[in-house]
Amino acid sequence: MKLTFFGAAHAVTGSCHCLEVNGLKYLIDCGLQQGRDEHNDNALDFFPADIHAVIVTHAHIDHSGRLPLLVKNGFDGDIWATRLTGQLLSIMLRDSAFIQESDAEWQNQKGKRAGRPLVEPLYTVADAEATIPLICTTEYGKMIDLGNGVQIRFQDAGHLLGSSLVEIWATEQGITKKIVFSGDIGNVDQPIIRNPEFIREADYVVMESTYGNRNHEVPESYVESLAELIDSTFAKGGNVIIPSFAVGRTQELLYFIREIKERGLVKTHPGFQVYIDSPLAAEATKIYSGDLHGYLDEEAIAVLQSGEDLFSFQGLTLVQSVDESKALNAEQSSKVIISASGMCDAGRIRHHLKHNLWRSECSIVFVGYQAEGTLGRRLLEGAKSVKLFGEEIHVNARVVNFKGLSSHADHDHLLEWIGQVAPKPQQVFVVHGEGAVSEQFAIELTERGLPAHAPLYEEVYDLLGNRMLAEGIFLTPKRTTGGAAAGSPAFVRLVDVSKQLEDLINRSRSRPNKDLARLADQIRKVMEAWDR
Repeated sequence: MKLTFFGAAHAVTGSCHCLEVNGLKYLIDCGLQQGRDEHNDNALDFFPADIHAVIVTHAHIDHSGRLPLLVKNGFDGDIWATRLTGQLLSIMLRDSAFIQESDAEWQNQKGKRAGRPLVEPLYTVADAEATIPLICTTEYGKMIDLGNGVQIRFQDAGHLLGSSLVEIWATEQGITKKIVFSGDIGNVDQPIIRNPEFIREADYVVMESTYGNRNHEVPESYVESLAELIDSTFAKGGNVIIPSFAVGRTQELLYFIREIKERGLVKTHPGFQVYIDSPLAAEATKIYSGDLHGYLDEEAIAVLQSGEDLFSFQGLTLVQSVDESKALNAEQSSKVIISASGMCDAGRIRHHLKHNLWRSECSIVFVGYQAEGTLGRRLLEGAKSVKLFGEEIHVNARVVNFKGLSSHADHDHLLEWIGQVAPKPQQVFVVHGEGAVSEQFAIELTERGLPAHAPLYEEVYDLLGNRMLAEGIFLTPKRTTGGAAAGSPAFVRLVDVSKQLEDLINRSRSRPNKDLARLADQIRKVMEAWDR
């Protein structure tokens, strides 16, 4: 019984883990790598035809985005997910495939002039269409027997509509081990969806660590804070541009804005217009407005029972065509534009940034995690200018980060979640976090009495013997170019030193805990001194 880590090992995206039981292999997630996590053009590091089945924790592309590539290369088994995850996958995988085709077409247009060979898309819409029929859905709490000594059960992870943590019971050589994959653990008290469920027992836990080194800074009220920002921007004659993930975060924003409208919190333009400029977000909102039995929190259920629509209000427009999208930037009146992608690396949001970043009266509002190397991360880190569509754009707009508005559990809630597993697991594998964060969180868990470590890429672990079979490798992510991410030579040198530090940490895994704790304290002191 073996577990191999093919993604999200010292990285925030590309979740992909392989569980081998009685000679059959099961993938838990098969996500797309994004930002600086990406390596080798998202190629698969195993033979797809060897995979017996796939279990998907939720529909976000960093957990599901390579499923069509898997099918394209020979996989034809079952893909298991919750009912609403299955519905969301049907639109998100098609959309991802369209982006892959569009990106390849754009690169080929440029490449022809430069004499470069043609590039192929990672996968096509046809590959996505071939993936959809393989999806098998179930509800939370239902035990599914996959045969071969493997049973699974989905529980609510509270991260996205339909998101799940997965309990797997695997029996080999007469021994049963329970392995829990957390997927992405949700933040508490989010609108619409429920809080994440706790797991009371497990032999092994594979858990995320996106915010493993910090807590969210929660504003007094999302509604009041967002209303105040919209009001002040409109008073200056500007637009509010919100890069947002089309699925999940956009619907939360609609939920908040509906309340802002109902309470009349925007005084300068009480009838202000809101545009959702993302066909994918429009399709996802239809799913969010469908049969949500068993998936909503009590407050959302109460709104529905009152006869109200969770995500609709006067002044809301769902933009479909490219011409309608372009027209938004020609129209002068102040407005809210919510557009994808959430990290600004693709999609229509880049056009809206081009037309609004240089305007000091406008506001750019980030409402989700921005991975290292993405345009969104560069803007949050204070880039003075960025290049969009070959044009240098000065950043004069107000850039705001709603840090508390996150669908991921923060440091303290991650500790609370893993702390509910009793008796303590044999091993906790810390994944889905930036390298230093995953290592730091694993050290903290170990100091709290939980055996934990942050596996490297392609590490292989023996679950029956509770031992590592093969050490993983550290993947150096792609270095981005342009803007603040590339930075000055001094900044590049700083990035290189950070990689050397990460290598030092990895080499120190076998050292005594007191030495590791001392190193962690020394690094933390340097960080605290620098932040002063």
